[in-house]
Amino acid sequence: MAGPRRRTPGITPEILLRAYSIGLFPMAESADDPEIFWVEPEIRGVLPLDGFHVSKSLAKAIRQKPFDIRFDSDFDAVIASCAEHTAVRPSTWINDTIRSLYSTLHRMGHAHSVEAWEGDELVGGLYGVSLGSAFFGESMFSRRTDASKICLVHLVERLREKGFTLLDTQFTTEHLKTFGAVDVPKRKYVQMLSRAMTSPHLEF
Repeated sequence: MAGPRRRTPGITPEILLRAYSIGLFPMAESADDPEIFWVEPEIRGVLPLDGFHVSKSLAKAIRQKPFDIRFDSDFDAVIASCAEHTAVRPSTWINDTIRSLYSTLHRMGHAHSVEAWEGDELVGGLYGVSLGSAFFGESMFSRRTDASKICLVHLVERLREKGFTLLDTQFTTEHLKTFGAVDVPKRKYVQMLSRAMTSPHLEF
């Protein structure tokens, strides 16, 4: 369950980073709503980097290398794809304000994408925010079987390699739980976040 929602009339990339550092993240009611509100869940989704689980079937699919995996090669295309209305996702919380803010964060080196490509076609991906030794996952999309899942596996490998300590998923879903995602009470999450924020900002 989300905590109090506080509407914000104006938000800058700097304010957005400060919000992440204290446990808040923004959402919009819909793609057509220009306003943004802050969310602070009482129960937070976290994917432990040392407890990440990959199923045998997914591991087999990864070994076949069905996609060309790239990092930050087309961030704007990834967030645009995550914001698309589809049959399985008829609505989205990613509005134009959010797209603009995160594109700026990307240029600042604080927002990143993991992408699955088939030739010149982007077929899956995810994006999120890095700050300190934490990565805050925001959204993912998939146009091919396992595309977003394979991107998540590559994200975790990247975070481990770079020394990240926290992968925040905001909420848990049945999909994320298959990878080992857990629910963390707010008080414990704040402790985990505080430790991650004491780290110098890690290169993604």
